[in-house]
Amino acid sequence: MRFTLLKNLQRESLMKNILSGLLLFIFLYLLSDIFVKQSTLGLSVESINTTLFGNEEEFLDPMNKAYFLEFWHMEIFFMMMTLLTLSAVFIRIASINKRNTFVLHAVMIFALGDLLCIAAAYFFSSVFVLPHIISFFLWHLLALYMIVSSLWGLYYDTSL
Repeated sequence: MRFTLLKNLQRESLMKNILSGLLLFIFLYLLSDIFVKQSTLGLSVESINTTLFGNEEEFLDPMNKAYFLEFWHMEIFFMMMTLLTLSAVFIRIASINKRNTFVLHAVMIFALGDLLCIAAAYFFSSVFVLPHIISFFLWHLLALYMIVSSLWGLYYDTSL
């Protein structure tokens, strides 16, 4: 994370290109994550309930506990790596004000809420499926805002 040591990122064209590439890859990851969730777990209450708990009428078995724990484990890892890297770039590039501080805290809270709600839905009650969906989309939207804001600050903000 050499970008944390440079005083002026706009003058360092190589580091600016590297950070731009990183932000674009995170952007692609977030967009593809939505499509992956749609095809594996589902993005509606009905599809998630069917995936987690099965459907006797359609002869669909519920998700295996080992498979769910593996899925959850991977989600924790990918979320952590994505958000910690994105947050480091966002803090370094974006201006620190109340809005950006709120966004930074909210993205972490919604990502944690996403993880906790899907686990609570699987182990306790399907009532947590809707909060999981809301948290999932909110942390993705806030992360996308952080990417756009960081790219804007990297290329158009002169206060770096």
